[in-house]
Amino acid sequence: MESVDYRASYRRSASRLTIAAHLFGILAFILMLVWLLHYQGGIEYDSDDPQRVFNVHPFLMFCGFIFLVGEAMMSFKTVMARRKVQKIVHMILQLTALCLGVIGICAVFKYHDMVNAEDMFSMHAWIGLITFCLFCLQWLFGMSAFMFPGASTTTRARLLPWHVCGGRALLYMAICTALTGLMSKFILLNLKDHRESRLINFTGLSILFFGIFVDLSVALARYV
Repeated sequence: MESVDYRASYRRSASRLTIAAHLFGILAFILMLVWLLHYQGGIEYDSDDPQRVFNVHPFLMFCGFIFLVGEAMMSFKTVMARRKVQKIVHMILQLTALCLGVIGICAVFKYHDMVNAEDMFSMHAWIGLITFCLFCLQWLFGMSAFMFPGASTTTRARLLPWHVCGGRALLYMAICTALTGLMSKFILLNLKDHRESRLINFTGLSILFFGIFVDLSVALARYV
C-alpha cells in the first residue's frame, strides 16, 4: 500500500510539473515574439533588412527547436495513446525541431554574410553548433535503436537510460546556448530602454524554467 501511495504522489507531481513546463514554454514563446516583432523590427528570412533576417534565428532556435524538443521529451506523458504512437509523435516532433533548427542556423549565417561579420566567433556559436550536431546524432541513434527496424528488446532496455540522459543533457546545452545568445544580444544592443531589457530578462528566465520543468517531468516519468 505504501508503494502505491508513493507512485500516486509521483504521478501527481509529474503531471503538475508537465503543466508548468507547458506554461513556461508558451510564456517564453509569447515574450520572444513580442521582443522580435515590437522591438526588433520583425521576422523575415528573405528580407533585405539584415536585422529581420537575423530575427529568424532566435525565433526558430527557441520556438522551433528548443520548445519542440521539450514537447517531444514530454510527449510520452502528454499523448494519451499506445506506446508506439507516442514514439512516433516523439520522433516527428524531434525531426520537425531539427529541420527548423537548420533554417535558424542558416539564417544567422546569412545575416553574417549580409553585414560582413565573422562566423563562429562567440561562445554562444560554439556551444550552439556542438549542441546541434550532437542532437542530430542523438536523433539518428534514437531512430536506429528504437524505431524502424529497431534493436532487440534487451538492447533497447540497455540503451534507453543513455538515450534519455543524453536528451536531457542536450536540452540544457540548448538552453545554455539560448541564454548566452540573449546575453550577447543584450550587450551588443547596449539597451537604454528598460522595458526591452526587462523583456529580454523575463524571456531568458522563462526559457530556463521551461527547461527545468521539462527535465523534472522527464526525470519523474519512470514513476508514472
